[in-house]
Amino acid sequence: MTTQNASAHGEDLAALLERLLAECPDRTQKDLAAASGIAYPTLNAWMNRTRGTSRIAPEKLRAMVKVFREWGVQTTPREFFEAVGRPVPGPSRDEREKRLLELYRQLPESRQRALVKDAEAMVQVSRIV
Repeated sequence: MTTQNASAHGEDLAALLERLLAECPDRTQKDLAAASGIAYPTLNAWMNRTRGTSRIAPEKLRAMVKVFREWGVQTTPREFFEAVGRPVPGPSRDEREKRLLELYRQLPESRQRALVKDAEAMVQVSRIV
């Protein structure tokens, strides 16, 4: 395992997947592959370290995070990106929308209305530009 291809916990993708799969003993590599939309031979090659992981599409990494979370396993995109030796990209669209909604709900109703008006104005301006 190279320093470049290891997470902060010293895990490459294979070690990370092994650890997370161990947390759900009723799940297999095949289950993970099917649920995350990754071909089983590809996932198996990553697990056996016979296929490189540095070029895995970010969507595939995020899909595996989502599956593990659905299975009740605590994990983060950061763990996956670090395990393949890449910086974590900014929040995904879903994560940004979730954060925006969380902030919106914390505002008093009058500020919520004002924020909606501001957003509508921003959309109008973006259509002109």
